[in-house]
Amino acid sequence: MATISAAMVKQLREQTGAGIMDCKEALSECSGDVSKAVDFLRKKGLATAAKRAGRATTEGRIESYIHMDSKLGVLVEINCETDFVAKNDDFKEFSKNIAMHITATNPVSIRPEDVPKETVDKEKEIYREQVLEMGKPEKIVDKIVEGKLKKYFKEHCLMNQAYVRDPYITIEDLLNEIVAKIGENIAIKRFARFKIGE
Repeated sequence: MATISAAMVKQLREQTGAGIMDCKEALSECSGDVSKAVDFLRKKGLATAAKRAGRATTEGRIESYIHMDSKLGVLVEINCETDFVAKNDDFKEFSKNIAMHITATNPVSIRPEDVPKETVDKEKEIYREQVLEMGKPEKIVDKIVEGKLKKYFKEHCLMNQAYVRDPYITIEDLLNEIVAKIGENIAIKRFARFKIGE
């Protein structure tokens, strides 16, 4: 059994924002391995988020982010369950970070299922032509096209994108972390990105 020092707990808290008891439990479960404890807490956060996913989100805030030259900006609606959480600093910071991320990455939708069918069909057609052009056998074309489509969703759908401030996590991971920390269901509802001349 590894000895869990206060310094280890402090380090894990700084990395994850989790509570002291959660950090102690994670370090105990992972024999004092901090990186494994981070994963343990993330999985626990995921489970917590899944439990809360069905709860109604009728409160929240509309956050804006305007890029320095005032030629690019984003409005995003992020919902939570209570007015109390809508005023919470962690929730506000999360909202600002999401608005900034959207400004930087220009996603086409929040989730893969929100991408218009015409866009998906067009992308599939382009990928299919590219693959056939490479001379790949017909029987594996569909598999390659599906792989390319998954990559498209990862790059263009907000929840699947790597977070600009920490590319090791996705926006979905970031959302699950804030749900676990705050203890309410949170949903990114919609966004609009404005660019001068577009």
